[in-house]
Amino acid sequence: MNEIDAKGVFLGGGGKDYAQPQHLRLDKANRHGLIAGATGTGKTVTLQIMAEGFSSAGVPVFLSDVKGDLSGLCQPGSPDHKLHGAFLERARKIGFDDFGYQGFPVVFWDLFGQEGHPVRATVSEMGPLLLSRMLDLNETQEGVMNIVFRLADEEGLLLLDFKDLRAMLTHVSERARELSARYGNVSAASVGAIQRRLLVLENQGAAQFFGEPALRLSDMIAQDGGKGRINVLAARRLMSSPRLYATFLLWLLSELFEELPEVGDPEKPVMAFFFDEAHLLFDGAPKALVDKVEQVARLIRSKGVGVFFITQNPADVPDDVLGQLGSRVQHALRAYTPRDQKALRAAAQTFRPNPEFDAEEVIPNLGVGEALVSTLDRKGRPGIVQRTLIRPPSSRLGPAEPAALEAARRASPVAGLYDRPLDRQSAYEILAERAERAAEEAEKAQKADSAPQARTRSRASRSDSVGEAFAKSVARSIGTRLVREIVRGVLGGIFRGR
Repeated sequence: MNEIDAKGVFLGGGGKDYAQPQHLRLDKANRHGLIAGATGTGKTVTLQIMAEGFSSAGVPVFLSDVKGDLSGLCQPGSPDHKLHGAFLERARKIGFDDFGYQGFPVVFWDLFGQEGHPVRATVSEMGPLLLSRMLDLNETQEGVMNIVFRLADEEGLLLLDFKDLRAMLTHVSERARELSARYGNVSAASVGAIQRRLLVLENQGAAQFFGEPALRLSDMIAQDGGKGRINVLAARRLMSSPRLYATFLLWLLSELFEELPEVGDPEKPVMAFFFDEAHLLFDGAPKALVDKVEQVARLIRSKGVGVFFITQNPADVPDDVLGQLGSRVQHALRAYTPRDQKALRAAAQTFRPNPEFDAEEVIPNLGVGEALVSTLDRKGRPGIVQRTLIRPPSSRLGPAEPAALEAARRASPVAGLYDRPLDRQSAYEILAERAERAAEEAEKAQKADSAPQARTRSRASRSDSVGEAFAKSVARSIGTRLVREIVRGVLGGIFRGR
């Protein structure tokens, strides 16, 4: 291990002549961090070189590729690149004597299963709070969603995928009078609104996210050849569904928190987690969700997970979360309006001052690839802010070449584990069986009775036919739904094989 690696993740050179190496200490990397700056100022390259540094230290990484530029991590850079000369000059200027080109072990993931291995979770794992956030439900509708989850739990009905949730909503609607007396009002209007939101989400392709086999975190938190595995989530298409994107990343953080053991402050993180376009998580978020993010960020550091938020402006992150971000890399901000100037001033004030310059004056004048950097020292205190020239990446800058991308996917250590969906008995199948049995019994009873008796029974049944009406309704609904699912070929269920 060379001197740079021994000190942590090398970010670049600081000071007036960029001769002072700037490192992110590995033993403080679980104290979280922030990468901020306007579009085109170098945030993506900073994310890339930090992922390289963590991987080289044996730390697994998760990041989302919102622009398609980070697939180049799997391929070494090239002397033929148009910026090769500039890279060499920058490496010389910051004293990066070990600079060279290399690729890193990358596993590609995709919620839609097109540009990587499918990522799936069960409806139950997502939970009513996050699912309600994803569907943008109001307080009343969220209450109905909580009743759905409560009833499914009480009756042993597994909620794995969309068809389970739809069947359960129909079940709750048919039992609305009974359930309203037990849990509070369950209206047909609320159930209908939730069903419509599910349809919108399904049309966006989100139904593929809910299915089996579910993601095993051990397949992300791994090393390959001594380097930390870099998990790249293809997010270009996902960004068209910002709520799904933000909710998925928060779910993944929650799963890490639930499954990982307490490790305190380890010598290096168990995992480095990069949350790009972080503002999408907080835009219009209810207080309950922001509180959950703040709680997860506060507690997950004890699990050895370092979370790094990437956003254009630090003001996009709530103060309670921002206050937990120990290391900061601030690229240029533009201040064209009074609001921009206020945000710039606030960003400058978060740094420990450097007597050699005024951070508020420097931030708008930073060049591309320059940043103000402050990391934690060995005692966990914020270091004095330094104007830093970010080091050049060792992997390919920009998207990987198609041949390299295909080779990385073929060599994936999780090939074949997630690519084919599974289906098992869950709420949808159980409710369908109940409905079929009820319908068959009703039909047999009708045939056994005489016509007058049948008419009498029919009149009586109209007043107390909740069970039979539910059976017929669900049978029709589920039968029609099943035909559509077969035609579309989306019969995946979810089984977490932990």
